[in-house]
Amino acid sequence: MTTHAEPAWLHGHPHEPNPTPPTDDAALLIYQGAASPQTVDLETLRRLPTVSVGGCYIISTGHGVSGPFTFTGVRLVDLLARLLGQGAIWRYADVVSADGFGTRVHAPEVVAQTERPIILAHTVDGAQLTRAQGLVRLIVPSETDDALRQVKWVAEIRVS
Repeated sequence: MTTHAEPAWLHGHPHEPNPTPPTDDAALLIYQGAASPQTVDLETLRRLPTVSVGGCYIISTGHGVSGPFTFTGVRLVDLLARLLGQGAIWRYADVVSADGFGTRVHAPEVVAQTERPIILAHTVDGAQLTRAQGLVRLIVPSETDDALRQVKWVAEIRVS
């Protein structure tokens, strides 16, 4: 039996605690295979059904712990189902910041039915995220150690 190894994920930049926001463009590019990317702008993202996840902390190198926060946004599983089709089969998604930083989320953790789902947040504590806060930020509520999965300035999602 042949198995296909998953390519390794490498974070794309040194972890700086206070980088300058890389760009004012908040459009997300969603890639799947060789197909042309689909673009989702911030206003479209804000019009999609949302969920709020409370008790989230950001634990960032050089800053200590901040929070708890309540983040509101689109469940990543819902966005991918909408763009790729309800029955689309995928193994993982690399979520990449406009500055090249990113993380990988695997399908089982994204599609899991939980009260604390993985979301693309656009609101924190009832206020829209500013560009400095990330504007669109991946929130992985199960992460509790070093904020390496809380990608801010999300610019691309590469689905495999």
